[in-house]
Parts: sequence; C-alpha cells; structure tokens
Amino acid sequence: MPRPSPSSPRTPPHRVVCLAFPGVMSLDVLGPLQVFATANDLRRKHGLAPRYRVEVAGPRAGVVLTSAGIGLMATRAWAAVRGGADCTVLVPGGDGIDAAVRETPLLAVLQRLAPRVGRLGSVCSGALALGQAGLLDGVLATTHWSRAEQLRQCAPRATLDADRLHTFDAAHPVRSRRFTSAGVTAGIDLALALVEADCGRPLALAVARQLVMFMRRPGGQAQFSPLLAPEPVRAPRLARLLDWIPGQIGSNLTVDALAAQARLAPRTLARAFAQELGTTPGRYVEQVRLEAATALLGQRQASIATVARLCGFGHPDTLRRSFQRRMAISPRAFAERFGLG
Repeated sequence: MPRPSPSSPRTPPHRVVCLAFPGVMSLDVLGPLQVFATANDLRRKHGLAPRYRVEVAGPRAGVVLTSAGIGLMATRAWAAVRGGADCTVLVPGGDGIDAAVRETPLLAVLQRLAPRVGRLGSVCSGALALGQAGLLDGVLATTHWSRAEQLRQCAPRATLDADRLHTFDAAHPVRSRRFTSAGVTAGIDLALALVEADCGRPLALAVARQLVMFMRRPGGQAQFSPLLAPEPVRAPRLARLLDWIPGQIGSNLTVDALAAQARLAPRTLARAFAQELGTTPGRYVEQVRLEAATALLGQRQASIATVARLCGFGHPDTLRRSFQRRMAISPRAFAERFGLG
C-alpha cells in the first residue's frame, strides 16, 4: 500500500456510529464498520494514527439481538449520540426496521441528529427510516431492490433510483451529506467510497484487497448481475433467450439476431427488455459479456486481446471502454489487482 498522507496529530478520529435495533441484519452493521476498522489497521502499520472511531448504538446501551440471533454490544444509547462535523451516522437495515420506525424513537433520533452530523446515511432498508423521518426529500436515494416500492411510498419527494449500489458521491460533498445504499454487501461498497473520500484511493484500495473485496464497484452500478437475476425478473417471454445468450457471447448478438432467437419483432423485444429487465437488449448483452471477461481476466490465462475476441467485444479498445464505463477500472488493472497468481 502506498504510504497515506498523515493527518494532523491533533485531529481526533472521525466517529462512525451505527444505530442498531432489534432484528437488524448483522452484515449491515459489521460489514461497513469492518471497512473503517481495517483502514485503521492499515494506517497503524504505517505508523499513522487511526482515522476512525467506530461504535454501535442501540435503543439503550447493551446487547442488541440481530436477525441472525447474534448479539451486538451497543456501547451507548441512541439518545447519547452527539453530533458534530466529525461524525458519520449510519442506519442499517434488516427485518426489524419496520418495527423500529413504529415502536421506538428512532425517527426522532434521526431528525435530531440530521442537522448536527457531518454525514448521515443508510444501508439496505435503513433508507426507510430516513424516508419516514422526512430526511430524503430532494435526495437521490436507493435501497434493497425488494424494498424500493416501500421507499417510494414513504419518501415520495426523494429521487429514487432502485438500480444503484449507493448514492454517495465524493465529487459533491455537500449533496452527499445524506446518502443511501442498496442491500447487504452494497454497504461495504459504500464504506469503501467513504474511506476513499476521507483518506484517498490508495488506502481504500488497500482495504479492499485486505478484505478480498472487488474494488471498486461504482455507486451507480446495478444491484444484481443479469446472470443472477431473480426468477420473477426473468420473465417467461424472455427466459429462453436469457438462458441462450451466455453461450453465444462470441457471436454477433445484434437486436435483430436476439429478436429472431426470441421469435419477437425487434421493437417488441426492446419493449420486453425495458418492461421486464429495465434495460435494453444491447446493454444486457454487454453486461453478460463483461462478466464473462472478468472471469477470464481473473484466471489470467488469456491475453486482453483474446478475452476481447472470445467475449464478443472484438477489439481490446472496445473491452477497455466497457470496463471503464461499467466498472471504473481498466481490464489490465483488473487482471493485475484481482487475478489469481
């Protein structure tokens, strides 16, 4: 890891407080907090002071039982969390979020903290608490795909984008004082983006490598892979075509070719993709090709030119543009950082 720039010795650590509640998803809490803790570990190895102080707060101090039946120790009550520009507050998700917003003072706590903390964000369905507290008005927001409609209803003035990993954008620090993320592991992507904003890309990349994470999935990346799309999304009239595409990625998969395979008119096919998958046939094919390319590059058994040809990109420059647009990294850098061996 390149040596990060040292902070002033008088600068106190940035506080990251996760507001846990009964029935919280353990990974929504521990995943992001481990990112900040690992950033501290790596800084210590370079003789630098920790950048973060992480803690869990609960309705009251003591054990908070997660949806997995694992107890988390809350070191303080929500009411005792103080604000400050040096504080980031995260609201995790989980099956208990609905009861938490109905039966606890969580919404009042968020409304008190919102103007007093440097950053306020959520992981997964934690966005519902921010929405019901009225804190997402005019804010770009996302959540777990299965909770998107619920968020739309409780935060009608938010700009909802249900097909994002997270909404934090370091290029717009004021606008990103409030942010949300999608389900579960997207909270880790969010935490990596926060570390990058606070400490620089080299440290964030080092954290990702230490945690064996993909670095870095951009916030605007889709929540799930086309190859892993849930069955309700893989609609009957497209199911056979979607199963056929991965085996044909080296072929010329034009819209006309796809339409012929699906036995639909090209315009009908385009409408079906828009209605049932929320994308275009061309973008879907590109994503499937990109996933195949990442698998080959990860194995480091073929050159970039060969990968581009086998996966249907044709020229390496086309593959490179797709990688940069979708993954914010070049094929060569991906192979060097994440390839085996």
